[in-house]
Amino acid sequence: MSEDFARFDLEVEIRDSESRKPWPSGKHSKTLVKKDSLQVVLFTMESGSAIKEHSSQGSITVQVLRGEILFHAQDQDHSLRAGEMLVLGPSIKHAVECVGDAAFLLTIS
Repeated sequence: MSEDFARFDLEVEIRDSESRKPWPSGKHSKTLVKKDSLQVVLFTMESGSAIKEHSSQGSITVQVLRGEILFHAQDQDHSLRAGEMLVLGPSIKHAVECVGDAAFLLTIS
């Protein structure tokens, strides 16, 4: 990425992640952008894999590109499918479980 401009073909990035299987933890992440106030991470996950409960200092968005994930926050489960996006404020504990193979973008600002 140059200092002020980046372009990504997310389908190519997902295929590249899938070509790296097997993933020891059932998931793979790749940071696409990391700047002072912005981070964008592509996650690809296999069915049944999970990201344990944690929080972020910044606000986040989770945009599902493929498949379905179960996003747990504030004692509620949110089923997110391809084409759906969730926004979460800073410091809120959350966890992710993969329902079938999935890919999603995590943006932290």
